[in-house]
Amino acid sequence: MRFVLPVLIVIAGLSGFAQSAKAWWNGDWSYRKEITIDAGPTGGNLPSDAGRVPVLVRLHDGNLKFTDAKEDGTDLRFIAADDKTPLNFHVETFDPVLGIGLVWVDMPEVKAGATTKLWMYYGNSKAASGGDSRAAYDADEVLVYHFAEKGAPAHDWTAYGNTAAKAVPGDTGSLIGAGVKLDGNTAIQVPAKSSLAIPDGGALTFAAWIRPDDTRSEVLYARHDAGGSLIVGIEQGRPYVSVQPVGGTAQRGDSSEAIAPQMWHHIAVTADQQVVLYVDGQPRDTLPVKLPALTGATSIGGDANGDAVTAGFAGGMDEVEISKTARPAGYIRALFASQVADSKFVQFGQDEQNSAWGGGYFIVILKSVTTDGWVIIGILLVMAAISWWVMADRARYIGQVGKSNKAFLAAFARAGRDVFQFERMLSGVGAERLPREEFVRIESAPLYRMLSVGIEELRERLGQVSHLRHAPPLTEQAIEAIRATMDASLIRETQALNRWMVLLTIAISGGPFIGLLGTVVGVMITFAAIAVAGDVNVNAIAPGIAAAMVATCAGLFVAIPALFGYNYLLIKSKEEVASMSVFVDQFIARLAEMSHAHAALGGLAAE
Repeated sequence: MRFVLPVLIVIAGLSGFAQSAKAWWNGDWSYRKEITIDAGPTGGNLPSDAGRVPVLVRLHDGNLKFTDAKEDGTDLRFIAADDKTPLNFHVETFDPVLGIGLVWVDMPEVKAGATTKLWMYYGNSKAASGGDSRAAYDADEVLVYHFAEKGAPAHDWTAYGNTAAKAVPGDTGSLIGAGVKLDGNTAIQVPAKSSLAIPDGGALTFAAWIRPDDTRSEVLYARHDAGGSLIVGIEQGRPYVSVQPVGGTAQRGDSSEAIAPQMWHHIAVTADQQVVLYVDGQPRDTLPVKLPALTGATSIGGDANGDAVTAGFAGGMDEVEISKTARPAGYIRALFASQVADSKFVQFGQDEQNSAWGGGYFIVILKSVTTDGWVIIGILLVMAAISWWVMADRARYIGQVGKSNKAFLAAFARAGRDVFQFERMLSGVGAERLPREEFVRIESAPLYRMLSVGIEELRERLGQVSHLRHAPPLTEQAIEAIRATMDASLIRETQALNRWMVLLTIAISGGPFIGLLGTVVGVMITFAAIAVAGDVNVNAIAPGIAAAMVATCAGLFVAIPALFGYNYLLIKSKEEVASMSVFVDQFIARLAEMSHAHAALGGLAAE
């Protein structure tokens, strides 16, 4: 029962420590903020799972203190809800002067009706840029224009490099950062490339934000090839999509509602087994038709043929996206919900600051410790608690033994080393009697218990005498018998001094081996996980190996204090045992001396 409280304290501390160990991805970053992607009714209200989707994270003075981050935003990191997995992202804009940041985060999975959490870390002056636009989009994404360029052709942020042929006028007052301002006579032309080619019956997704100046007929997206075509446009304010099969009749789907001019709207078209038109994230019409082969150049903001532009779009345009797959309805809705101003799809939590305690690489290591590792560490911490309790208990007991023995020797010296006189002092008989407090200290001394055993043995041989001078001489056998009795008492007192010390030797010898077992098991699990994942890189190996070494550190944490404490207590115990052994020798020598003196006096009297 005496172990229950220390063990419970250690287990509670271990639980709290393990909980705090999960609280920070990397201690080199000073701040983090929780971000919630709400695909439920109060947020994006997705009709279906979006799958993998790039989510726009708008940063401003209301949700980020720009002075806590690097000036160029290169210390930004986005981590999944498990606080372990880094997410791909890229920074479109980060301006601490204006207090504006636009970051596109690659969310691996966004499910309808659910919330997905992630962490944004910042505040590391030594961090290099972690953004990568090519990794932030999947392989089906073949063109993404943010229109952040000034006086240069639109840059494709995907890995395919489908940059526009010519520069078009920029629009600084766009929906998302910068955009383009088209006048109806200029289109964005993209040269034909294999990555943009659509085979017969192939899949496609086109999406863009537009702000038309008026309600005239305009083309937003056009593809032509050998008599087949795909046109996305606006007629009298109503968005439409038109598909012209090769050698067939054009089919057209229209929105039942017109969009207001001078307002931003999201237009999207998906095509696979059918063609679906979306306006502001909602499906508006469906065509039961497949796309023809489209391998020619792409026109955005008009139907261009060289320098000639037909039905050019007049107004603002932003965030053009083209994919070689038909994105689900949830994906289209997620694009709209995350990019629209004042979106509730992306919600920000409170800033959290990394405290000095528990920060740095140690938290990263502890977060990687597996369950078996925590079991080993828990066992070792229980062993540590037991060893600390033993050291505290033995130090207290040995200290009490030293003080009580010292008080005993002082009182015994005042009695002239006469055991019978000392006995009368303890019982309060005679001129000198001990104070109650001193008697209590002496009574608890091991030397007192040893002397009591010796006196009892002595009385059995001498009978009732009041002084050694009145006693008959002792034989050598009697003296040795008294010594043997006191030596037996000395052994019992030595055992009491060394009680529980075996637990320290177990901690010293067993702690490192138990920790080594945890390390070996942790290394085995790490390599097995790498083998299953098939991904061999230092980022996958290092945390697991480092976490496995924590068990060995815990074993040393148990053994080293126990080693120092054991050696100290052993020396102090030997000192007390030596003192008691000396007293036994002195007492026996005193008995022998008195006995021989008595025998000599008896011989003189006889003469």
